[in-house]
Amino acid sequence: MNTGFIDTARREVRRMCSRKMYFAGMILVPVLMTFFFLDLMEEGLPLKVPTAVVDLDHSTMSRSITRSLSATELIDISEDAESYEEAMELVRSGKIYGFFVIPADFERDVVAGRRPTLSYFNNLTYFVPGSLTFKGFTTIAVGTTGNVIRQMIESAGLPVDAAPLIQPVEVQDHPMGNPWLNYSIYLSPTFLICLLALMIYLMTVFAITMEIKQGTSPEWLATAKGRIGVAVAGKLLPHLVVWSVVAQGIAAVLWGWCHFPCGSLWWMAVGMELFVVACLGFALMVTCVLPNPRLAFICCALVGILSFSFCGLSFPVEQMYGAIGIFSYLVPARYMILIYFAVGLDSLPVYYARYFYVAFFGFMLAGTLGLGRLRRACLNPVYVP
Repeated sequence: MNTGFIDTARREVRRMCSRKMYFAGMILVPVLMTFFFLDLMEEGLPLKVPTAVVDLDHSTMSRSITRSLSATELIDISEDAESYEEAMELVRSGKIYGFFVIPADFERDVVAGRRPTLSYFNNLTYFVPGSLTFKGFTTIAVGTTGNVIRQMIESAGLPVDAAPLIQPVEVQDHPMGNPWLNYSIYLSPTFLICLLALMIYLMTVFAITMEIKQGTSPEWLATAKGRIGVAVAGKLLPHLVVWSVVAQGIAAVLWGWCHFPCGSLWWMAVGMELFVVACLGFALMVTCVLPNPRLAFICCALVGILSFSFCGLSFPVEQMYGAIGIFSYLVPARYMILIYFAVGLDSLPVYYARYFYVAFFGFMLAGTLGLGRLRRACLNPVYVP
């Protein structure tokens, strides 16, 4: 019996081939952004962040600190500032992301046994460069403190062998999951997962709401013999095929070509496939609730952009306010990232990530709850700009 499913799928393929928007949004943007992020993070993390030094002492010791700062791979002393106010103006103008202040009479206070203060300021408005400047400045400040203590020990007449008192406990660091401390292993997959979710939301909303905007939704339903379930399934099938190829291609680049840690490539591939279906279900749910192009686009764009924060990428979900953190569990990207951390980075058995996989089915079912409302909107297409 002809249910109209195949005819609906063919009709959607013709619509997809007739507009360049589908090629740009479904293939071009994900592919370009994949190689953009991988190229940006090729060295593991952005290096040589522009900074400045405010040297108010101009002594041998202060010049040694400046040389040490210049020698680090994280920061680049690209500007010279003569005062705190001048350095702050450079930060406000965006020329630097932080600056290091060496106080006046620094060397004299050190030799006299006083405790001079080294200050550093970093702009965390830009999270990654701000964090890198903080790390670089902290490393130099701690190292300078150790050198000062060593000089004080030696000037007090103690033997050089007593210098290890500076660090009486030796710390051994053994990073798990990412022993190279490569930021790209953590950032690139999570960025691309959130980006893929955002594009799936937008293109799915575009495909469905354009039927209502252009007044072709009755024809769409007629092709599916009046069955909204068949109409939606036939329309989303070509999208599922394209997005599956794109998602698996991204997975192949990340865990095949770039050799990012991956405990189980098979389960990661399954997770990416379910993630695509969950994103389609989420976008369908939004479209059913808001069968208006403008409102649906705004909602999906807002959720997609906030997913970069809600998923725990830039701030731990456990430390968020409860009323904010709860939203992290309402976006599919959160569960895909948790799967990557558990199955990919930590190489845990899939048993420990089973609830994350099950969550994807919840998004799939949520997309079917408002089909009745979508059917009424399709039968009486009224576009409200």
